Order: sequence, then C-alpha cells, then structure tokens
Amino acid sequence: MRAWANILLTVTIAICLGAGSPAESKTSRSYHFDETISRDVLENYLSRSITMSAVLHGIGDVDDNIRMLTYTGAKFIGRAIYRWGGEASLENLLATAGPIGEKMHRADPEIVLQAAAFEIVTEQVNRIPVPERVFRQFDLKPEKRNFRYEAMLYPDGHRVNHWSRGASVPDMSRRETQMWFVYLCQRYIDIGIEAVHFGQVEIMDDRDPDHAHWHRMMKLVRQYARAHGRRHMLLCDAHVPSGGIVHAGKLMFDFHSFPLRIDEVVDQPQHGVLKMGYLDSIFGRSKGGVAPSGWTCESLPFIVELDNFGRSGREGQNIGAHWIWGYDEICWFAHQNQEYRNQWLRYAWDWIRAHDRNGYFQMPGSRTLAAPVGDIHWYWANTRSDAVPTGFNQEETIRQIWAGQN
Repeated sequence: MRAWANILLTVTIAICLGAGSPAESKTSRSYHFDETISRDVLENYLSRSITMSAVLHGIGDVDDNIRMLTYTGAKFIGRAIYRWGGEASLENLLATAGPIGEKMHRADPEIVLQAAAFEIVTEQVNRIPVPERVFRQFDLKPEKRNFRYEAMLYPDGHRVNHWSRGASVPDMSRRETQMWFVYLCQRYIDIGIEAVHFGQVEIMDDRDPDHAHWHRMMKLVRQYARAHGRRHMLLCDAHVPSGGIVHAGKLMFDFHSFPLRIDEVVDQPQHGVLKMGYLDSIFGRSKGGVAPSGWTCESLPFIVELDNFGRSGREGQNIGAHWIWGYDEICWFAHQNQEYRNQWLRYAWDWIRAHDRNGYFQMPGSRTLAAPVGDIHWYWANTRSDAVPTGFNQEETIRQIWAGQN
C-alpha cells in the first residue's frame, strides 16, 4: 500500500506541474481569512498581487486572462473594476463584471478581486437614485431622490472642476460624498469584490484633518462587508504620499499602496532604477500602528505598482519629476524591449525585498497605455497568442519570480 501511495503522490505532483501550477505546495501558503486577516495571510496575498486594470469590464480575452492568472499563481487581482467618472454606466458595468468575477472565482476561489473608488465624482452621479438602505445607514429619513453632485464638492470651490468641467475631487467631509462612497463600495461587494482601492485619499481629506469622516464612511463599508462579503471583510488601501493615515494609533487601511517612483539612469538612455528616498516614494516610510484586523506593526505592509497617469508630451526625454524618460511608469515599461522588461521585473522584485521587507511589487498584468506602443493602447502581460495577439510576454517571468519566492 505504501508503494502505491508513493506512486500516486508522484503522479499527482507531475500532473500539477504539467498543468502549469507554480512550483509551490498548495499547503505551503495560507490564503484563509474570514472577518479579519492575519499579517501572514495578508502578505501572502500582497506577494502574489498583480494589477489587472478593468479585467472585469470584459476587455481583452476573458478566458486567456483567467488562464494567465491561474498559471502564474496570482491571488490579489488589483483594480479589476472601477469607474473614472462615467458613473451613469455603473449598473451596466456591474452586470458585465458579475459573471466574469464568478468565473474567476470558479477557477480559483481564493483570489481576491479589487475594485477602485477613485478621487473623482462627475455630474453623472445626478442620474443615480439613492437607495433607502443608504439613507438609513446615515440615520436619515428615506426620500425619493438621486445623488447630488454639487453636495459632494468642496464648498469654497477648492478642487472643483479639477479633472475637467463637471468632474471634481470630492470632499469626504460632506455627507453626500460619504453616502456615495458607501453606495459604490456596497455595489462592488454585492458582486463578490473583497478589496477596494481608494485612490489619492489625501486630496479628498482637506477639510477632515482628524479623518473622522473617512473613518465614519469606512466603518459603514466594513460593516456591510461583514454582513454581505464573500469572507465577511473588505481589504482597503489607498495611495498615501504621507506614508499612511493613523488616528489614535489605529491605521485606516489594511495595507498601503503607491507608485514605484523610478529614477532615470542618465548615462543609460531609457533605463530606470529604484532608490530609497527618491521623490515621495514609500520605501522605508509606511507608517505603523494597529491594523484594522487588530494586529500591531511598526510598518504596515504595502504594494508598489507601475502606475499610469497620462502623457507628458515629451516622451523619451529626461524631464524629471514623476516621469520616467518622459513617460508614466507603465508606458515607460511597455516601451522597453521584451528582454529588458523581464529583466526589470526581476530587478524590481529583488530590490524591494532587499530594501524594505514590508513592501511587495504588484506585477503589471493589464493597464491602459496613454502613450501607445505603435498602435497598441493597452498593456497585457499575457504571452502573445491568437487569443492575445498584442501580449507583451511577461507572464512566464512573473510565474518564475513567484515560484522562486515563498
């Protein structure tokens, strides 16, 4: 019997490896959480995080995206659904995203899908009815009305029309803004989302120095997730140039996130490196305290990503500031040759783990390209194939990096 058991074990391992599973035992890393999450499990997720911008929107090849994610061993699927303005199309987006999310969870029930509630509201929120439930959560008498864009803005005109006419930065100290964010997060939770990225939280916080309004809003969101979420909690993060938001020793977010902030290598055109203390990079600066799940840390775990923020109009030039050779981060990366892209992923992973053990590199999987590569306007890490003819061929490197790190 023992001999047959050994043979069966060998065959099982061979089948798993043949199917393309990362070379790590299923039991070697825990991804279990419910209501709270331990630091170890959180870091297991962050160490297998990948930006898959708009993957639940139905863009690209859905089946190949799922294949790529399961093949690489991805567990935290960043920015899978969001609206940058365009709030009137939210219901149609949710109707598309829900079945795709269910399909992804059938492929791997452990994965966490992340949404984003960004630092923007537009006049389109005026078209969306306020549910009775939201009124009651704010101890208000329900009435029949839509959300009110004007009631979400800074009263003194601060950051109004910041993005474009009719598209502003919301003021979280205003109740209408809190109601909108609660509603938006609840709609995401309803389709199986278990994490929300809150974007540039600090520019929505100018009239809330003690963060009381943010805490109120997030308390309501977390309460809803506890009752309705897949695993009864919501993992929350935001870009925090200050290093994090701490109130009375308690951290607002479950983890922090930030752009990589890449510096040019002046004597090597198009090359970029990471540096401690460069610009407002988060390395060595993630604040500590009591995490929402109750454990204490000197520095909260964080992820860094190849960010997208637009075009400089001076692509290819060393213009300084947050640009890397005149590009935003993902566009710079996409414009490099394949060998350097794959080399740079290994470099960035190793550099971050060597310089700040609290940090993890969120791999690039799917992202818009403000500065297209030829006529390609979207970056996909997928291996190029008939399904993804514009793939940039990073999935094998991502798989190898993760398979070699436990």
